[in-house]
Amino acid sequence: MEVFDLIIIGGGPTGLFGAFYAGLRGLKTKVIDVLTDLGGQLTALYPEKYVYDVAGHPKILAKDLAKNLATQSQLFKPAFALGEKVEFMEQIQEGGESIWKITTDKNTSHYSKTVLLALGAGACMPKRLDLAYPEVWEDDSLFYAVKSKEKFRNKNVLIVGGGDSAVDWANEFSILANKVTLIHRRDQFRAVQSSVEEMKHNKVDVKTFYELKELIGEGQLKKAVIFDNRTGNEETLDVDAMVISIGFVINLDFLRAWGLSMDKNCITVNEKMETNLPGVYAAGDIAAHTAKLKLIATGAAEAATAVNFAVVHINPTAKVYPGHSSNLNLTI
Repeated sequence: MEVFDLIIIGGGPTGLFGAFYAGLRGLKTKVIDVLTDLGGQLTALYPEKYVYDVAGHPKILAKDLAKNLATQSQLFKPAFALGEKVEFMEQIQEGGESIWKITTDKNTSHYSKTVLLALGAGACMPKRLDLAYPEVWEDDSLFYAVKSKEKFRNKNVLIVGGGDSAVDWANEFSILANKVTLIHRRDQFRAVQSSVEEMKHNKVDVKTFYELKELIGEGQLKKAVIFDNRTGNEETLDVDAMVISIGFVINLDFLRAWGLSMDKNCITVNEKMETNLPGVYAAGDIAAHTAKLKLIATGAAEAATAVNFAVVHINPTAKVYPGHSSNLNLTI
């Protein structure tokens, strides 16, 4: 049985920075993620979307940020178990010491003295349209995630949604698509106001109070019927490609089954990023505390905090704060 100092569940930005920082603190670390590629939502959902709120980067493509984080995370050579979904976590006794046993869907068990949960928003899947359409349209003319902007060049694009992703893609496509139409079921947007204002000045036909009624096409999507939910009036649009960005379905029942205290859809933590389970920490979007700010930058800081207190959990005589990395005697 190989026992790690720290197992990080989640290979997104928070988990990857946590793996790097754990290396700085000399912890034997493993990262487990259900995806086969590192980066979390950065690579799985919007690799070609720009990220603007990362310190040191005026703007950076999500896929490039993910690549940088993955490279940084591997500087101290942690172990990785990718393509494995964690199904259960339990505390066991081994050699007179309490450790955590983590079981995955590959019928594999992993063992660690401490655990950092960096699950992002949790086990989430994009909400799907409540309309019938041929399955072959998906990732051909109908998309729930944008992995290549070039697929939308010179096309008539319809975007459904009113959040950050929907508005950001409308702004991105306004430059390269033939025509961009965004429909939203109400006139209030969840996206940041600056992006909404930008969209209003770009070549985007914004239709509020509109919803989808029907999709038309054979080999691929050709037209979409939309309707005004106040009057019932219908319009038929020529559509070559459509992006559905109406949120996510989140299932966190598995976390409750592990015995974690939850605050709505997040894990409750204290100022040390400790959960109610001994030696188990949470950081990033999945963690809830009174001063929560859901940013990649925040997740990195929370991961560092969690790692430092994990060090002390393993060795109570260790220092919580090791000093700045520039002061450490590192060979990388």
